[in-house]
Amino acid sequence: MLDATDLAAIRLTLELAALSTAILLLLCTPLAWWLATTPSRWKAPIDAVVALPLVLPPTVLGFYLLVAMGPEGPIGRFTTALGLGTLPFTFAGLVVGSVIYSLPFVVQPLRQAFEAVGRRPLEAAATLRAGPWDRFFSVALPLARPGFVTAAVLGFAHTVGEFGVVLMIGGNIPERTRVVSVQIYDHVEALEYAQAHWLAGGMVAFAFIVLLLLYSSRRARPGWS
Repeated sequence: MLDATDLAAIRLTLELAALSTAILLLLCTPLAWWLATTPSRWKAPIDAVVALPLVLPPTVLGFYLLVAMGPEGPIGRFTTALGLGTLPFTFAGLVVGSVIYSLPFVVQPLRQAFEAVGRRPLEAAATLRAGPWDRFFSVALPLARPGFVTAAVLGFAHTVGEFGVVLMIGGNIPERTRVVSVQIYDHVEALEYAQAHWLAGGMVAFAFIVLLLLYSSRRARPGWS
């Protein structure tokens, strides 16, 4: 059965996933809109940067984030100058790492949703004298709502399942940086397979339910095949 440390890891994981998802939606919405609509020559390089977490090993990404946020890194020097100290081995550091690691899982669904809106609804709104901001908030966002649901679900689920990045940045501090994936690793190292089964089985069930709901909602939409 689950003990107090397991429950603490679950609580911390859910808090991390919820906060990271909220931040990702705020950051990725303008980025996805720009990628979906811009003709800029910088589009391809920024696309590549956004997609890097998909191909980089999590430990590589975690290592460079650890260096950047450390006392000698640019982010670490900046946060220290602000009186915030350094971010590694703190919950705030986990949030930063999670946001960067899950970035493509939120940007891509939003971008696809904005691209699916097309130019015609926006042009029709423009003929009714709707300004750029009005067209975005009154036309593009409502039509792209399914993409926001997909992005939020994938961002949350991906954050819950992180291991390499959170271990590199947060270490293994109970009730501060020890998330479910790290707790499972600890149980396995201690040969506590029964406790590991409870947590790992819960993760499998969670992932299956998330994907089932996601694909079921897609099939319920008109035009989905």
